Amino acid sequence: MALFDRLKDQAKGLQQQVQGGRGTSGGHGGGHGGGRAGGGSRSQLVGLFKTQLGSIKAELKSGAYRDASMAMCALVAAADGQVDASEMQQMESMILTNEVLQNFPPEQLRTRFHKHVEQLTRNFAQGKSEALQDIAKAAKKPTEARAVVQTGIVIAGADGHFSQAEQMVLREACAALNLDPAEFQL
Repeated sequence: MALFDRLKDQAKGLQQQVQGGRGTSGGHGGGHGGGRAGGGSRSQLVGLFKTQLGSIKAELKSGAYRDASMAMCALVAAADGQVDASEMQQMESMILTNEVLQNFPPEQLRTRFHKHVEQLTRNFAQGKSEALQDIAKAAKKPTEARAVVQTGIVIAGADGHFSQAEQMVLREACAALNLDPAEFQL
């Protein structure tokens, strides 16, 4: 637990640094500018979460983490209500090359990711409900719960753009995991 506390302190320090650099806007602006207002700071946060996840990789080998992470990735991919073939291929590539997710056989990841994407594209509301149920299974272990959200943020931020829709599904995942979205700057 000491490792997680140290990582959490690092994240808080970065968050304070980022907020100090942006003034009081806090990144809550609307429209297209709001999602990119802290582009550099958001990429720093994504980098920090990537590092944190890598440092606890050995702890993230459970089926609950695997399933919740794939549900999270599918939610991020379908956050805008649709997933085209190129987006699907790009997302799958990010999943299969993610350091922590390499704890699992690629076919398990692919199968679970595709299942959720299919459900989300067929009926978004029902698919989202089922994905959030899988995500909630990771709530029993706080380290895994936080790692699921961090994985979602890393995947969402990989393309350099963090949309409002992606932030919204990440906030909903936080609620399913009984976590405060502010802990992740959401």
